[in-house]
Amino acid sequence: MRRREFLTLAGSAAAWPLAARAQQPAMPVMGFLESGSPVANAHLVAALHQGLNETGYVEGQNVMIEYRWANGEYDRLPALAAELVRIPVAVLATGGGEPAARAAKAATATIPIVFDAVGNPVERGMVASLNRPGGNMTGVNSMVEELVTKELGLLHELVPQAHVIAALVDPNFPTTEAIVRNARTASDSLGYNLQVVTAGSEQNLDPAFTTLAQQRVDALFVAPAPFFYSRRDRITALAARHAIPALYVRREFAIAGGLMSYGTSLVDTYRQVGVYAGRILKGEKPADLPVVQSAKFDLVINLKTAQLLGVTVPPTLLARADEVIE
Repeated sequence: MRRREFLTLAGSAAAWPLAARAQQPAMPVMGFLESGSPVANAHLVAALHQGLNETGYVEGQNVMIEYRWANGEYDRLPALAAELVRIPVAVLATGGGEPAARAAKAATATIPIVFDAVGNPVERGMVASLNRPGGNMTGVNSMVEELVTKELGLLHELVPQAHVIAALVDPNFPTTEAIVRNARTASDSLGYNLQVVTAGSEQNLDPAFTTLAQQRVDALFVAPAPFFYSRRDRITALAARHAIPALYVRREFAIAGGLMSYGTSLVDTYRQVGVYAGRILKGEKPADLPVVQSAKFDLVINLKTAQLLGVTVPPTLLARADEVIE
């Protein structure tokens, strides 16, 4: 073989792997837009990864994930959503409820979106129907509004002598109005005098609990909000400091020292978001994926906190608890 022919063949052989690699499809990029903070939601991101893994996707191996966190500042979400759309991502998953889902919806009408924990997404205008969402969105209905009556009923069982109760709400959270409306209806049926106290920022939390103490409330319902979720350690500490029996809507509050929690499992919700994101990466359309109704609910009672507050938990309530912290 002549030297020139050898060099030509060798050059072709060396170049072939590079050409082959250039023809391989790029790793898909998934966007994750979250209303809360990375520290407070680390275990939920792990659940998201679990859902992706169930569909065959592993971050860094066959999918890349771009994360954007609002840290409870909802007004940052539109700009963060726009960043992800510009990348562009192949699918956009949202966490932290309605604020992130709305920001994603406003940012794109073409990129598939999987939302978490949006109460009644049909009424919210996210999807056309639960079974056939249509458009570019699907996700999970967390039923946060529908559970308010059940949650206040559990609070009544826990503190049956309570007459004046308060609802701590985030005025910046879009679902708050519906939650307050349902709380008033439930309170009327239970014979409660309901007081509504707002806290929409870090600076509002101490004054809010001072107000609760001044109003001499017998018990407290902490409404759902990503801002509250990311400050759960502080909120449960304030409730303990002021000796107010409180019910929360997420298990993580009871783990942090809250007296009792009841609500949908966020871990299961984020896992389902990961499953749907993976299915969309495989080629399915959000329009054809029915909105998932939350089916896993957690009742958690913290007996250590009950003892500190002097609250006797009824045996019937303990028997129904999914988890008791002693």
